[in-house]
Amino acid sequence: MPDCSPVKWHRAHTTWFFETFVLAAEPDYAPFDPAFGYLFNSYYEAVGARHPRPLRGLLSRPSAEEIGHYRGEVDRRMERLLQGSLTAERAALIELGLNHEQQHQELILTDIKHAFWSNPLRPAYAPLRTGKGASDAPPPRWIDIPSGIYEVGHAGSGFAFDNEGPRHRVYLTACRVAGRSVTCGDYTAFIADGGYRRPEFWLSDGWARVQEEGWRAPFYWIEDPAGWTHFTLEGVRPIEPAEPAQHVSYYEASAFAAWAGKRLPTEFEWEVAMGRLGPPSAPSGRPHPDPSGEPIAQGQVWDWTASAYAPYPGFRPPIGAIGEYNGKFMSGQMVLKGSSWATPAGHSRLTYRNFFPPAARWQASGFRLAEDT
Repeated sequence: MPDCSPVKWHRAHTTWFFETFVLAAEPDYAPFDPAFGYLFNSYYEAVGARHPRPLRGLLSRPSAEEIGHYRGEVDRRMERLLQGSLTAERAALIELGLNHEQQHQELILTDIKHAFWSNPLRPAYAPLRTGKGASDAPPPRWIDIPSGIYEVGHAGSGFAFDNEGPRHRVYLTACRVAGRSVTCGDYTAFIADGGYRRPEFWLSDGWARVQEEGWRAPFYWIEDPAGWTHFTLEGVRPIEPAEPAQHVSYYEASAFAAWAGKRLPTEFEWEVAMGRLGPPSAPSGRPHPDPSGEPIAQGQVWDWTASAYAPYPGFRPPIGAIGEYNGKFMSGQMVLKGSSWATPAGHSRLTYRNFFPPAARWQASGFRLAEDT
């Protein structure tokens, strides 16, 4: 699948990031292997040509062992660098690189899931762990947002990606946002009511995608006479109604919301509402969301929002190749907020702006509802 990459490519790419943007600035620096600049550049046009993304899975060489040596050598050079004094600019690049690596740690898990799904043997990545019960979650509690002006976006001394700022004010009309994401139990009711056969709920592009690709349920769901099952990193297992629904596209989230007589929250409504729920839950360590009926700000699945991915007022990407990190993708994508079971601990915050095309389904993407009041 063109959007997925082998584990060894992810490991090499994040190493290449440190080598290219941090170490290469050293006088007389010699690259570990000149060919790696072509093989492991992701999308930085200013850096040079690169291997096509859809063909990364065909890279039988270098081996995983060679990439391990590459990582070890770059790590040693980075450790030596960190023992000296750093300029503020270089320290910021290193911090960006560390957060970039955490992003790829998450992608490794979601890409492995797709690779194992594509294997007819459907191998399991981790042992099966039983859930907390098959009963559905209670109706969501709602978080009310009065009409008014609110500040959104990152502010403070902690790390944030450039697309999370500048902090600015927005006016929100009175609304309420669900305290939990839509569950598998909620979603099976949508399916049973003909949700995938009723065009009145769908955006035009979404309905076209349903017809072209034969969507009948979220990605990884398997129709069984005894009830829905789905493929997980713990293997094929029954749907637990109280689990957050995941692997749905923006189109599916929007259609469900229309069917339910609600809508998706904007990214600003989500940020304000979830800020009232407190800090995100800590990852459980399980490669799958846990059933939960309690309000939770983030930590189970990414939530699609109704917001197109666009720059905040006053946004300016950094000068140079590093400016391609986020800004160049601000077209044709939708914002997701929160984090998921695959997100590393400490790599989540209310202002985080994830983004994917509206048809993307292989990520751990879910959604929660909103309505005007």
